[in-house]
Amino acid sequence: MSDHLRDYYDLLGLSRDATPEEIKRAYFESAQKLHPDKNKVAGETEIFLNVQQAYETLSNATRRAQYDATLPPTAQTPSLPYEHKLIYSRRNLGKIDEPQMLYAMLDLDAPQETRRASSSPLNVSLVIDRSTSMQGAKMDTVKATAIQVLRNLRPQDILSVITFSDRAEVVIPAAYHLDRARLESRVQMIQPSGGTEIFQGLEAGAREIMRSLDPKRINHLILLTDGRTYGDEQQSLALATKLAEQGVGISCMGIGSEWNDIFLDALSTRAGGSTNLIVDPRDINRLLLEKFNALIQTYAEDAVLEVKPVTGVELSRVFRIQPDPAPVSLNEGKIRLGPILQDTSTRVIFEYIIQPTEVQSGELTFMDAALKVTIASHPFPVPSLRLRLLRPVSSPSNPGAPPVEIQQALSRLMLYQMQEQAREELKKGNVEKAARHLERLATNLLTQGERSLAQTVMFEADSIKKNQSLSEEGSKRMKYGTRMLFLAPPKKELAQ
Repeated sequence: MSDHLRDYYDLLGLSRDATPEEIKRAYFESAQKLHPDKNKVAGETEIFLNVQQAYETLSNATRRAQYDATLPPTAQTPSLPYEHKLIYSRRNLGKIDEPQMLYAMLDLDAPQETRRASSSPLNVSLVIDRSTSMQGAKMDTVKATAIQVLRNLRPQDILSVITFSDRAEVVIPAAYHLDRARLESRVQMIQPSGGTEIFQGLEAGAREIMRSLDPKRINHLILLTDGRTYGDEQQSLALATKLAEQGVGISCMGIGSEWNDIFLDALSTRAGGSTNLIVDPRDINRLLLEKFNALIQTYAEDAVLEVKPVTGVELSRVFRIQPDPAPVSLNEGKIRLGPILQDTSTRVIFEYIIQPTEVQSGELTFMDAALKVTIASHPFPVPSLRLRLLRPVSSPSNPGAPPVEIQQALSRLMLYQMQEQAREELKKGNVEKAARHLERLATNLLTQGERSLAQTVMFEADSIKKNQSLSEEGSKRMKYGTRMLFLAPPKKELAQ
């Protein structure tokens, strides 16, 4: 047995100071993946027995102390099956009498040697709104794309298709699909009718995913809708939280302009996913196929930061820049950063506000967190990475110019924030301020060559002045349009 396997902490993906609860949770996660009743892969039964021995030792205080005494006095950092890089916006913090802003950027990448490797099999539930408003080109395109997805499945993939209106129906149950012609006819028979109750579809989709839930698969739910749900939002969000705890991701696609973007954003980010705007029904095919391709290219299905609070330091904003640009929420000390793809970095920027009372001599720790990455193709848990980020304190301050990567990210973030600020001012009744934010945004978009989006923003600025409100379509175009700018190549600087 290798040295790595003899280290019980590494086997369970734990640090040497792991709590009894962390040891128990790590063992449960490993057992789910490796238990011989569910896993017949050669060699992994032995790994399961090693994991079991590790748990029996570390869960007993006396045995653990005896085992710890046999380890080297200084624990080596275990090798990680992914690459990570941190960049800071400033070299140091200054001893000044006002709050200071600090940005940190985290990049996560699949190792070079795995970027062309075979990816994990899928367990995907496609949940389709079939309410009356979906009739016509929208439903025709959704059905044609679902059939194309079905035809593109690999033999090892599992797909379920759910439709919902005011009730849900399992069109294709979760299984390996051999008789695809028969299943295609089922998809063709989908007919729009009824209202929109998203929880009905989510619940049915969740049941199908749970039937084939497997830590060695990419478990994911994709929701397509063009309407608003009423009265079941909290049920839906609670279900999204439960799915996230089971390692199930959620992606949402809103078609047209009548759906609730705030709700779908909250739904997807609970599970580290994202929401896309589909303006033209003809884009359904492209975006849905792109989503399935991204799932096939997934290396690690989940990266979660467990963050401890730091006195005098506020984590004011977290934003995922790529692969799917979106704000990331902090929920009960956990930040779900999303998946790591084989060919694209997962890049996240953190915005901190640091109070002057905490900036003393020496160094200031502004993040104390553990990064936990889940990789379906790995036979045992990935060790946690301790992230204790700090900056030196100096007087006078000499922060230096921010690195180019952070400058570019902040220029895009500023554009996104302008339309968010306009919404906030509009909520407060400050119509003139809201309009000015959008006019400034439009100017910057024109400077960067984004003429179409700039025209949309100017239309919304006029709408605010005349109607004291944003249009449904223009509001979504601004929100998701400025997010997608993060994926565009850098252009000119912002106009001040």
